[in-house]
Amino acid sequence: MVVRIRLARLGCRNHPFYRVVVTDSKTTRDGKQLEVLGFYNPVAGKDDEKRMRLKLERVKYWLSVGAQPSEPVERLLFRAGLGHQVSPLHKFPINGHSLNQEQPTNAAHDEDNGISPEAIFSIGLQV
Repeated sequence: MVVRIRLARLGCRNHPFYRVVVTDSKTTRDGKQLEVLGFYNPVAGKDDEKRMRLKLERVKYWLSVGAQPSEPVERLLFRAGLGHQVSPLHKFPINGHSLNQEQPTNAAHDEDNGISPEAIFSIGLQV
């Protein structure tokens, strides 16, 4: 049984409200849960204390026994201060681009032509 920490949607149309729950990965989104760890209200103000509340001790416990958080829950845990325990910062995209993606280089091809990558960058040529 793979245990996931994910969001279960509550609230009505156009006014979402989520619970952070621990559940089996095969259950439906709003199905049976093992434990409720907190809530997330995206409609509340940014500085409002009613926007998010988590039981951090229980979250740490479930992470220690192997529960896998979903991507939205990972972002919530990072905001709550558990980012170093969940995943590194470079995993989260910035402006749509992930920092850990390596760009393909044509270094071997450029060295054959006798053009250094620094010269291409400074001149602005595209190979």
